[in-house]
Amino acid sequence: MNNAIVLVARLLLAHIFLLAGFSKITGYAGTQGYMESVGIPGALLPLVIALEIGGSLALIFGFLTRWAALAMAGFCIAAAVIFHRNFAEQTQMIMFMKNLAMAGGFLLLYVQGAGAFSVDAQRGK
Repeated sequence: MNNAIVLVARLLLAHIFLLAGFSKITGYAGTQGYMESVGIPGALLPLVIALEIGGSLALIFGFLTRWAALAMAGFCIAAAVIFHRNFAEQTQMIMFMKNLAMAGGFLLLYVQGAGAFSVDAQRGK
């Protein structure tokens, strides 16, 4: 049962970033402009997209799960600090806390590993 729960946790943590990565492709110019408006070079957007989509797929399939989870935790913390630090605005404060909560989930996945239903487990056999 625990392995099934770890699989569900991986899917739940990954899906938002998979969708966000594809959304950034379809709304590339807008996302790039938003990044630049907060002082982040728009040239970094391809790396963000690669991390969101690649990291999500790695988590979904359970491939290099610990490393993907650690990278995604770092990404969540960085995004919270860079994009959601205006605590006077309630929505931004909630987004900040959401990012920290997701980082916590990713750190637990880093400690736990992918579980039996994963590429990592199959490679370990």
